[in-house]
Amino acid sequence: MNKKEKNQIIQELREKFDNNSFIYFTDASAMTVAQVNKLRRMCHQRGVEMSVVKNTLARKAMEGIDEERGFARVYDALVGPTAIMLSDTANVPAKLIKEFRKDDLEKPVLKMAYIDADIFSGDDAIEVLVALKSKEELIGDVLALLQSPAKNVISALNSGGNTIAGLVKALEERAS
Repeated sequence: MNKKEKNQIIQELREKFDNNSFIYFTDASAMTVAQVNKLRRMCHQRGVEMSVVKNTLARKAMEGIDEERGFARVYDALVGPTAIMLSDTANVPAKLIKEFRKDDLEKPVLKMAYIDADIFSGDDAIEVLVALKSKEELIGDVLALLQSPAKNVISALNSGGNTIAGLVKALEERAS
């Protein structure tokens, strides 16, 4: 690979890192070709972009935007074979890895995850990452919380209104 090709790859990676807030660094070495192909299919179906990159190129791409995003803490993960997973939703790659491992596989191993400038280090973080909620799920939870008291108030007003109307009607009938 010549210098021009390397610079092009660095620029492409820099754009990907700059445009994604959810980046997973995994080790998929020692997986068979069939397993890697299955993992790639699963990634594609869920909108996760997976690519194997050279650590030095990934680091150079991150160094270009490090001050803004704080990627320096990720450099420790860039050792050995590295596959990068990019997603629009924080928990999708973690769920994907967990589902993929249901077949008694130990790979891919999570080296590190970069989630909105927070770092989750090590394979033990998978369960925490799976439990993260997406933006849409959080908005749904907030709306449900906001609607619940409003529904209670409306219900109470409706039932109280019916009772008052019933009392007024009963009083009118007695007066006549």
